[in-house]
Amino acid sequence: MSASADKPKAIRVLTVNAHQGFGALRRSSALSRMRDALRVAAADIVFLQEIGVAAGSANPLSQYEVLADTVWPQHAYGRNAVSAGGHHGNALLSKYPMGRWENVDASVGRAEPRGFLYCVLRVPQLSTALHAVCVHLALTDSHRRRQIGRLVELVNDAIPADEPVVIAGDFNDWRERAHRRLMHELRLEEVHAGPRGRPRRSFPARLPWLRLDRIYVRNLSYRCIDVPRQLWAGLTDHVPLAAEISAPLAASPPAAA
Repeated sequence: MSASADKPKAIRVLTVNAHQGFGALRRSSALSRMRDALRVAAADIVFLQEIGVAAGSANPLSQYEVLADTVWPQHAYGRNAVSAGGHHGNALLSKYPMGRWENVDASVGRAEPRGFLYCVLRVPQLSTALHAVCVHLALTDSHRRRQIGRLVELVNDAIPADEPVVIAGDFNDWRERAHRRLMHELRLEEVHAGPRGRPRRSFPARLPWLRLDRIYVRNLSYRCIDVPRQLWAGLTDHVPLAAEISAPLAASPPAAA
């Protein structure tokens, strides 16, 4: 048997701010096209921000269930913001069994409610649980500082230091202050960071300039994947980011004396 046949299948993850299911340039629903784009991307785990339930009819539309359809049988949703048009928050879609999940409150004062959607997944390719956190931070710098403090506490308190972690989402961190804290305090690696260690530009989608969206990992090997831009044109105002992750490569044994 070849070495490639023995190698476990990599786990593909994708994160995108779904813009509440509406296209970036018009207020018409983009859910069906977004579902098609997600299927083409072939992600095993999808991190969604600004997704939820659209009210206004006798049967409110659960947007994350429409996107999950029959492809991602496991999904979790953390409701954060409520309005007359329904409510939205973060969601995680998974092809793998979900052991447990919780929506951790990350709101600051009376500002727009925020939360961290924390899920524990059972992935056959990994020997331990995979911890996944979907994040959408505030627009205000002082609020982001406090939310990053809570995220650090969550990871340190709930996740064993030697188990694999993926933290992904929209960090609204154009000054990269949160980025530096996460790298330093949690020893995370950002999948798309270039040679200078800076995340990829992802907003606005038509001409990306700000580095808002991220995929962080710990205790995992990874490689970034380019998502075809044409598939997502007009679907959201953020560029989707994707990566393949896998169990870290075993360290080579020391040479015999």
